[in-house]
Amino acid sequence: WPVSYVQAQTWDTDLVKRIGVAFGKEVDEMNITLLLGPSQNIHRDPLCGRNFEYYSEDPVVSGVMAAACTLGVQETPGVGACLKHFAANNKETNRKHSDSRVSERALREIYLKGFEIAAKDAQPMSIMTSYNLINGVHAANCYDTCTKAARDEWGFAGAIMTDWTTTNVQIQGECTAAGCM
Repeated sequence: WPVSYVQAQTWDTDLVKRIGVAFGKEVDEMNITLLLGPSQNIHRDPLCGRNFEYYSEDPVVSGVMAAACTLGVQETPGVGACLKHFAANNKETNRKHSDSRVSERALREIYLKGFEIAAKDAQPMSIMTSYNLINGVHAANCYDTCTKAARDEWGFAGAIMTDWTTTNVQIQGECTAAGCM
């Protein structure tokens, strides 16, 4: 399949939804319940090793494309999509200890906007948090993003989960308290 940023360059949500439908069917054929994608973060650093997975540097384009893909994936009964990497994930170097320092306005208008659009328009089965810290708090432990924004403001009803080994045993309680599992 074309990588996500190439899909976004088409500006064709019907095409991206059809790609999502095909993903959903493939995942189902492999007896997998959850597609770990679509991925969406903002292209802010050209050195981010995962930019190819992310749709755009524009949060609206990212959100609209992720919603289209999610809707397509979830047309297959029993198969869900998992939006990732939530949020402000701009680099891979030292990603478990990287601290994305961002103002409330930039967080809302740039880094969360795409996730908000996709969550509201497509209601994915899950959202996966990122490894980085957001203003000093690990993304998986961030009550403001996991619960206040995603659940309370956007009405997200699915599971919010960590990326693999994001949270160590000592702080798993913080993760759960933030609304993540």
